[in-house]
Amino acid sequence: MESRLGESVDVDDTRLEELAPEPLLTRDYETRPSLVYERLRQRHGPVAPVDLLGVPAWLVLGYREALQVLQDDDGWPKGLENWRARSEGRVPADWPLGPSLEVNHVLIQGGPGYRQLRTAWDAALKPFQDPGHPQAKRLRTAVTAYADELITLMGQGGGTGVADLSAQFSRPLPLMVASHLLGFPGSQGDDALMDMWRVLDAGPDAEPALDRLLATLAELAAVKLREPGEDFPSYLLEAHPDLSLDELARELFMLLGMTSDHVGILISNTVVEVISGEGGVRASLSAGMVRETMNRVVMRKPPLVNFVPRFAAKDTPLGNYTIRQGDPVWVSSAAAHADPLFADHVAAGSAISTRAHLSWGAGSRQCPARELASTVAAVGVARVFERFSHLDLALPADQLPWRSSPFMRGLRSLPVRYELAAQAGQPAGDEPEPEAAAVVPDASARQRSSLWRYLTGLIRAGR
Repeated sequence: MESRLGESVDVDDTRLEELAPEPLLTRDYETRPSLVYERLRQRHGPVAPVDLLGVPAWLVLGYREALQVLQDDDGWPKGLENWRARSEGRVPADWPLGPSLEVNHVLIQGGPGYRQLRTAWDAALKPFQDPGHPQAKRLRTAVTAYADELITLMGQGGGTGVADLSAQFSRPLPLMVASHLLGFPGSQGDDALMDMWRVLDAGPDAEPALDRLLATLAELAAVKLREPGEDFPSYLLEAHPDLSLDELARELFMLLGMTSDHVGILISNTVVEVISGEGGVRASLSAGMVRETMNRVVMRKPPLVNFVPRFAAKDTPLGNYTIRQGDPVWVSSAAAHADPLFADHVAAGSAISTRAHLSWGAGSRQCPARELASTVAAVGVARVFERFSHLDLALPADQLPWRSSPFMRGLRSLPVRYELAAQAGQPAGDEPEPEAAAVVPDASARQRSSLWRYLTGLIRAGR
């Protein structure tokens, strides 16, 4: 076999379970994951054996190898039924990552039913992702209204002050938008949103929160089956009427969880990029290039750092190893973006960055909601810099606290010093939509909202 640079190398045929791989999720990984990826790359090449909380797996670090896996669904299928160690009972029943992978939805699913499910997802999302569709226009109106509502709430602590822009804006905004997409009446979905937070934070109450959340989503699915509306679950049922209520609830969980966490991290990372970046970043933002700024951010700090696993369909050479049939393979977009074969071709400081990044995946299983997520994040970031006349980090950028998981990497908090603009009106060039008044619940409904009580509590605590 030839290596990446053309010289002949021997492929290591040692089985994964015989390699005694080093743990991936260490303190070093939480604080400086780039150093961990580089150490693995130097030791093993573009594919490395790692230990994921007691379970061995292959981590793909190379950009070319990542594309090879992501673009070949037959050679590297998804679906936990393809995992040899799981079938042989060698995955512990209490493995911490088990619950999140066992919720079998479009992101996880393999097998013959996937194609119909993915086609239904594309159809259900199209009204929200097609810029010319009325639903897409209403979505932008909703995102703007929710963003303004959150910023106005922050402003109740004063026209100037200190806030946690992650807890008070970046995280709740996409959850509120997801509630809009799911068609929750008024603020009735707020308890579900709070449970989604508990699941994402993976604390001691995550498991009961997941049970409550899936039950709530099953109830919502039953309502949409009886009384369909102009929302994602109704469109998904229309495109895939054979879905059971439990199956629909799992798909709604995927939309709520994956989109919200991904988008929230993207908003925070982009705000940090603009605040702490060089003048060119601020100039590009003022020129209306919010999406291009986001594009640069996801190359250096992708929210989804490691994709859910795929599995070798047969014994296959990859990097310097032979991956055995049924071995789990996790593609790391963060490591692939740091691969010199990719990173050395990205022009530093370029006004227009490469579109070849892997933040949304690649191939036929590329994220179906990428346009939706990008729109929500772009509108949110734009509103931040339109509503705040002054915004600075309250901590040096290199001291911001990060939270890492096997899948995501984002800020634990984003403390900022802010000054609200004296007069904040409608975004320039946007006429208010007739639906705008119906987007935000009335004050009494907000006071009963668990999410709103939580956010108001942050202001009272002076955070």
